[in-house]
Amino acid sequence: MLGCFVLTMIFYVIALIVVSRRLFRVGGPNRPLATAAGAIAVVLHAVVLSQAIFTPEGQNFSVSNVFSLVNWLIALTFTVLIFRLKVMVVATVVYGCAIVSVGLMWLIPSSYIGHFNAHPAVLAHVILSLMAFSTLMIAALYAIQLWVILNKLKTKQLIKTPSMPPLLTLEKQLYQLVIMGFILLSLSIGTGFISLNNIFVGGMGHKMVLSILAWLVYVVMLWQQYSKGCKIRTAVIYTISGAGLIFLAYFAARIVNELILIG
Repeated sequence: MLGCFVLTMIFYVIALIVVSRRLFRVGGPNRPLATAAGAIAVVLHAVVLSQAIFTPEGQNFSVSNVFSLVNWLIALTFTVLIFRLKVMVVATVVYGCAIVSVGLMWLIPSSYIGHFNAHPAVLAHVILSLMAFSTLMIAALYAIQLWVILNKLKTKQLIKTPSMPPLLTLEKQLYQLVIMGFILLSLSIGTGFISLNNIFVGGMGHKMVLSILAWLVYVVMLWQQYSKGCKIRTAVIYTISGAGLIFLAYFAARIVNELILIG
């Protein structure tokens, strides 16, 4: 098990180094090598996750396991799409976060056992929540990349090349990600009301309140874009703010309960 953790982090580090080299130069990084290293890391990461989550006692959805699972979904997405990415700034963050998430599983193991196979409605809510969270985190990373590119172009630290798509195209892709995440978040909140009893009581209350606040942020963002248009900076702020609320909803209380109070 330890060997699998180490190998996973090693291949993520290789992918990170390959992606980081020649990031803003013509031609960019060595994509085939980055894809190969990333693919091996993602497969090993899946093995580590399956061993950590599926236990004889039930499904261990501890905060470190869930954080790592979300990062695995994001790393998998970017590894599959790496040849379609015109600018790869965000891929460095993705692989960096994946390394941290695997390290946390190894260094800070914790337990939060559930039996979701006996409650299919709850399982559907959990799956939709993870998909929504992953998609909106990808949108936030994409927004950060867009902001970096915009600032570098304005300060002339980055020269626009034929291989770089127009900012309007990047902005359109950001909204596509946000809309996809918004739909998944809406379904997640809806299934939460249906499948969970006393949803605003106890530990679930803060999660639902923050999730609804994030949902409202995305509603305002999409309404503003539809009605009068959003500047890129405004869209980035909305996207990151919504993702921040989602992160707090999923991890804030769990971190306190599992890692601080128990530790």
